[in-house]
Amino acid sequence: MNTNTTQSLEKKQKIQWIKFDLRAYTMIAALVLIWILFTFLSGGSFIEPRNLSNLFNQMSVTSVLAVGMVLIIVAGHIDLSVGSLVGLTGGVAAILNSTYDWNAVVVFIVTIAFGALIGLWQGWWVAYRAVPAFIVTLGGMLIFRGLLLGISNSQTISGLSDGFKLVGTGYVPAGWGLLIGILAIGVFALLLVMKRVSRKKFGFDIEPMVLSLFKIVLVSIIVLTFVLAMNSYKGIPIPIFVVIFLAVIFTFIAKNTVYGRQIYAIGGNPEAARLSGINIKRRTVMLFVLGNTLAAIAGILLTARVGSATVNAGNMYELDAIAAAVIGGTSLLGGAGTISGAIIGALVMASLDNGMSLMSVETFWQYIVKGGILILAVWMDIYSRQRKNKG
Repeated sequence: MNTNTTQSLEKKQKIQWIKFDLRAYTMIAALVLIWILFTFLSGGSFIEPRNLSNLFNQMSVTSVLAVGMVLIIVAGHIDLSVGSLVGLTGGVAAILNSTYDWNAVVVFIVTIAFGALIGLWQGWWVAYRAVPAFIVTLGGMLIFRGLLLGISNSQTISGLSDGFKLVGTGYVPAGWGLLIGILAIGVFALLLVMKRVSRKKFGFDIEPMVLSLFKIVLVSIIVLTFVLAMNSYKGIPIPIFVVIFLAVIFTFIAKNTVYGRQIYAIGGNPEAARLSGINIKRRTVMLFVLGNTLAAIAGILLTARVGSATVNAGNMYELDAIAAAVIGGTSLLGGAGTISGAIIGALVMASLDNGMSLMSVETFWQYIVKGGILILAVWMDIYSRQRKNKG
């Protein structure tokens, strides 16, 4: 290999390390523009600590649902029942806590187990009875909404204990929030170093040290800015802390486990996945168990934040979750999508809601804007795939 060829390959390698994912970075750029626009239009009110705290609280339920929705869509399915499941599990939790006076912790465990059981039931229909997920979850949406109306007698259920409401309205103390932020930065840096050592050990290419340091500095700035902004109000809201915890766990599952890789393989090419020996039916059932368990957690968060369970709770949340996942880069064709992208998508949706509400924009405009952005996100998915195929 001559010198020119070697230099050409090295140059190509450097470009590859900093290659931009068009769609992912477009969403981040869009988020920054949205924040700048609303900050300017609201005279600075949008980025006040109190409003940012409300913004992150607002995105928590959609984010939890979107985390589960990403894996389901990646595998080539859809779940239209999560909104109704949020309402039903929230109603069950509220009845156990307020009517039967159950301890909040016991209520949370029973409610989450109830969500997992429903996921098992829905996943069984999809995997072992070959009923399309669209139909199973559409039926589930109606069944769960009907059950909620039945068990609540179409009445709002209030009178939750303080321990229950703390999950939706509490804050992590400032000192603990700062400590958790520093630990998160340390863990990120450690994982990055371990990845470099592992790749070097097995003879793979390693990204330039400058790029690794840049990533650590960038993550440190983002984490510390977030923690300090939240601490300047009341601290990190517990719901967003739950979102971060779940996002880390499910990112690990998606990227670092055999199960996660098999889900992407199933979504990318189901026939190839089957021929390679992957038990698609079991993986599909587990997908719905995980997705509906997260819906139950979202139901608890919403009920605790509102302080009661209503018959309209969770209405249309399934569309918000799907939109957040798609806007964040999850392909409706399956095989592609990330948890972090879905969180960004949920933040984009919540920022639009929050900003337009702050500007007193009429409701019909809010629907039009959100719908337009969803169409744009899907078009970008199609465009980027066409571009990739041509490349």
